[in-house]
Amino acid sequence: MIRIAICDDEKHMSDHIRAFVSDFFRKKNREIQLRTFSSGEELLNYDGQIDILFLDIQMKGMDGLKTARKLRAGKFRGFLIFITVLKEMVFQSFEVEPYDYLVKPVDEKQFEKTMERLYASMQNNGEDSLLVQKGYEGRIILKDEIVFCEVIDRKIYLNLASGEVVDYYERIENLETKLGSHFFRCHRSYLISLEHLKGYKSGTAYMDNGREIPVSRLRSKEFSGVVLQYMKNM
Repeated sequence: MIRIAICDDEKHMSDHIRAFVSDFFRKKNREIQLRTFSSGEELLNYDGQIDILFLDIQMKGMDGLKTARKLRAGKFRGFLIFITVLKEMVFQSFEVEPYDYLVKPVDEKQFEKTMERLYASMQNNGEDSLLVQKGYEGRIILKDEIVFCEVIDRKIYLNLASGEVVDYYERIENLETKLGSHFFRCHRSYLISLEHLKGYKSGTAYMDNGREIPVSRLRSKEFSGVVLQYMKNM
């Protein structure tokens, strides 16, 4: 399931985007959970997972930019799409890493163009994120949130920096390819993030969440070289 939120203080615009969103994902045959919020304050009080957020920049009370800054300072790492009537506001919003902008009045072609690109990014597990598919549900996880991955009985367990563990069925070989060069398979059952590596000694990798991960003897020499190269490139 893809979790989507719309935050706009104009109900007719919120309903407009909601209809577009529902229609788009119905055509994709993807299940979604859709929530609407009428203010930045209301959105900030919501503690659930959001994968895609449509956020109006101009709102009464807390505006969209301030809301986005607070969300990004917290745990929100999903796709952010601003809705705006002021094109010049675009240049003030780069710091919160928006995916795109929809200029009011939003028409269906404009909406679908943005969403097709976003959906392709999700499907292709873009450079920064991983789409985890669990049955009919999908969840977007940023790669830099993953501390390490463990495989147990054909199931992958993603250990996140937040302490959450996400499990799903996947071959570790496929996951290794998707995650890329910032991850290293130090053991047949473990993939670790070099970004979250705190230290390495005597066949053990020490992660910044306190976990100790075994490094197999056959991979230890390569691991030392990879860590040195990674540190040089930082």
